[in-house]
Amino acid sequence: MYAKKHLALSKISAIIILIIIIIAAAGGIYYFETSHYHHAVTKVITLAPPNPNELTDVAQTAPPDALDPATGFFVQDGPLFTAVFQELVEFNGSNYHEVVPVIAENYTTPNYQNYYFYLRQCIHFSDGVQVNASTVWFSLYRTILMGQGPGVANYIGLLFNSTVYAVSGYAIPWGVCYAIENATGLHTVGNYTLTAEVLASILSHFNANNATIQKIMSYPNQAIVVKGPYEVEINTLEPYRYLPLVLAGWWGAIVNPVCVDMHGGVVPNSVNSYINEHGMNGTGPYVIVKVCPGFSTIELEANPNYWAVGKNVPAVAEPAHIKYIIIDYGLTHNDRVEDFVKNKAQISYISIPYLSQILGTPPYNEIPENATFVNFGAEPGVLFIAMNTQKFPTNITNFRLAIEHAINYSALLSIFSYNGKPLACEFLGPISPECKGYYDPANLSMYNYDPSLAMHYLNEAGYIGDFYVVLPNGTVLGNPSGTQLPPLSLYALAPVNELEQDELEVISHDLSQIGIATTVYYVLPSVIPSFNTPNDSPQLLDLGWFPDWPDPVFQELMPITDIEFGAIDHAWFNCPTLQSMYNTLPFITNVTLQEELTAKAYSIIYNEAPYVWLPVPDDYFLVQPYIHCFQYNEFVGYYYNMMYYSNYTYTT
Repeated sequence: MYAKKHLALSKISAIIILIIIIIAAAGGIYYFETSHYHHAVTKVITLAPPNPNELTDVAQTAPPDALDPATGFFVQDGPLFTAVFQELVEFNGSNYHEVVPVIAENYTTPNYQNYYFYLRQCIHFSDGVQVNASTVWFSLYRTILMGQGPGVANYIGLLFNSTVYAVSGYAIPWGVCYAIENATGLHTVGNYTLTAEVLASILSHFNANNATIQKIMSYPNQAIVVKGPYEVEINTLEPYRYLPLVLAGWWGAIVNPVCVDMHGGVVPNSVNSYINEHGMNGTGPYVIVKVCPGFSTIELEANPNYWAVGKNVPAVAEPAHIKYIIIDYGLTHNDRVEDFVKNKAQISYISIPYLSQILGTPPYNEIPENATFVNFGAEPGVLFIAMNTQKFPTNITNFRLAIEHAINYSALLSIFSYNGKPLACEFLGPISPECKGYYDPANLSMYNYDPSLAMHYLNEAGYIGDFYVVLPNGTVLGNPSGTQLPPLSLYALAPVNELEQDELEVISHDLSQIGIATTVYYVLPSVIPSFNTPNDSPQLLDLGWFPDWPDPVFQELMPITDIEFGAIDHAWFNCPTLQSMYNTLPFITNVTLQEELTAKAYSIIYNEAPYVWLPVPDDYFLVQPYIHCFQYNEFVGYYYNMMYYSNYTYTT
């Protein structure tokens, strides 16, 4: 701003010039109001929504993988599922360490193994079908029996036995074979195929008033027990204090038995194609009203028959303020920029190198940055280069340590810089800093960039593995009478973005400086499941792991350092000491003891070095300043129903 010089102050003691410019911005309005008073200039900028009944979200750069919460397992599914479906308990907005009761009115547990949920008696789906205790039994057993990612990953070892699953191939809620045999006389105990078939038949023709089904549901020794019309008992195989956080994800969604039975029912280890493609109604504040081919656009409407209207409910369950939500998935970068700048979209996302294309454009460059750029910091989880500990030469510990110290981590972090500040977090995995008390409890230091130390380890590895490398200056490291090390295979996911490309270039360059050549291959996400044995997996794999709920041990530490998790442990790290420890570690309810054992695990992993830990970028969104109550939760996305509009005004 500048003050216009007055030439005739002796004649005019005070001149106020008011200029109001009203500019239509893509159907929305923003105002420039400029005042001059005694050499001062004031500018007022107001931003408003083009349509107060509609919100357009273009932030999701890829479409959902499915519209059924028992199948969909991608991050971009979160906002949609959170709007349409509800759970017994849900995360308290952005606070993912705390849950609030939603379908349940309250719950208790005497021992972290038996949980008692008391349901609200006023809840119904958008079509009027009532929710009661049998609906909970149906929903969770359906999710488990379908055997898809959400059910298997989140309930294994808790609500169904991992050994039975490995032997039979079926995810069967524990104890249900006894419940069925007790009620029907069928010999389902020990016969997992028959159990799966009978349970699928019950769920596909679900009649909660049937006396036999009631007897099965009320059988006491099983994962989920119907105790009464509105009381449910959930029993874990081991004491587990994080169960409410598990149930708060969309794999805990309570779904409509009538809708499921009308559209294909339940088949063990199978998806429901109709619901995957069309969705179904839930108890949530929105309903799906339009699904475009390829999920390119999905439209939601405020639930016209929402049970929570006029009720005292947590904020995450309050009725919608904005009537229509339009989610455009997978738009190009240019479209996501243009729609936001023209005020056609209210929520967007663009990569760090291009933030100025929005934040540097009027009027966003004239208001505080944090009014538009909403940054939630790094989310729990890790990004990494997995080093295959079962495959030459990354099966040599000294070789892995050489790689650890060869990489310039400061250079990696600088890739994520915007206006001189890194929008990423660098830390020592496998547990992220958000898990206080569990992150690096052994007080270890980061692996430092030290090419001399890297060459020392590499030289020793060469004699262990009978190979040598040649440095750029011609120096030979390792056993000169051995075989020259061929290029390592480094796999990364396609399509690769500019930031990832820069990271891979830094890593490849740094490794070349100690004589390690790399060949980078790009593969689609669908290829990753084929890396299901150490021999089928590459030497180096650029990937990441983000937990499904905030448990630092069972969801962060173990999945990528426990060989029992199979191909999720992308380094195929098999440490007998850890394997023994992991049998009980996630189920220890004494926090102090659990942290002490986690420190021991951290030290083992640090010294064995199965992973190179990469910076984790911040979670941020571009949000129009007139949106209020934009709350983001790393585990379930953001809450459309909590958002509301109010014109934004800024005065300079």
